[in-house]
Amino acid sequence: MICALGSAVCFGTASVLQAVAARAVAPGSGSGVDTALLMRALRQWRYLAGLALDALGFALELFALRHLPLYAVGAALAASLAVTAVVASWMLRVRLSGVEWAAVGVVCGGLAMLGLASGAEGAETGSLALRLGTLGVAAGVLGLGALAGRLPGRARAAALGLGAGIGFGVVEVAVRLTDDISPGALVTDPAAYAVLLGGGAAFLLLTSALQRGSVTAATAGMVIGETVGPALVGVVWLGDRTRPGLAPLAVAGFFLAVLGALALARFGEAPVVEEPGP
Repeated sequence: MICALGSAVCFGTASVLQAVAARAVAPGSGSGVDTALLMRALRQWRYLAGLALDALGFALELFALRHLPLYAVGAALAASLAVTAVVASWMLRVRLSGVEWAAVGVVCGGLAMLGLASGAEGAETGSLALRLGTLGVAAGVLGLGALAGRLPGRARAAALGLGAGIGFGVVEVAVRLTDDISPGALVTDPAAYAVLLGGGAAFLLLTSALQRGSVTAATAGMVIGETVGPALVGVVWLGDRTRPGLAPLAVAGFFLAVLGALALARFGEAPVVEEPGP
């Protein structure tokens, strides 16, 4: 659980840096899958620093996924919005309202409840059909991004955010399914390809969502996509359970953490503070 929370700290801080960098580059083509926009963002040092934190957060997430149920890890990752809000209030001098500070507290309380109620990860390794399914969903994320780029305003941001969340959720599930990390096994494992395709597609869609559109709508879609789906897969197909008698506490903690994150959705992109003119 410490690794899962450390991952949230890394992702939450990275989003502040990446958001500032994404807004500093020229607008993209309007497509939800805009590789040119991502390449321009990669020229910004803040974006690269954010990617370094993302890499560290991903390493911590990998360890957490090996020891915790998917619902616990997903809720912890959604809590990165609380980290982003706090970091933005410090680095960018963004003022948090009383409701938003309360939401940060709700997220922390929900995660504490999850930590107390979570059992060990399920013993199921997942069928070949489930592995192929994750790869198919990862490919579908790219299609969703292409369609989302044609939608207007708020609908486009919500669709891009949801697609990015589904991509990150695919990564969570696929990492859990990848039990043999030897080179020979990875080459023949569809889940390994799902990690690469799902993660890459999610980054493309998220960068486009950060650069334009309603931040709140995009982030809300992302939080739902990366938490609900993996949690259901873990419980239904992979055998994730809670400690005996603590299922209600886990359910309450999960929904509190997710709802608190949704209340902080505007911090999916930390506001950029403009420098005053002469």
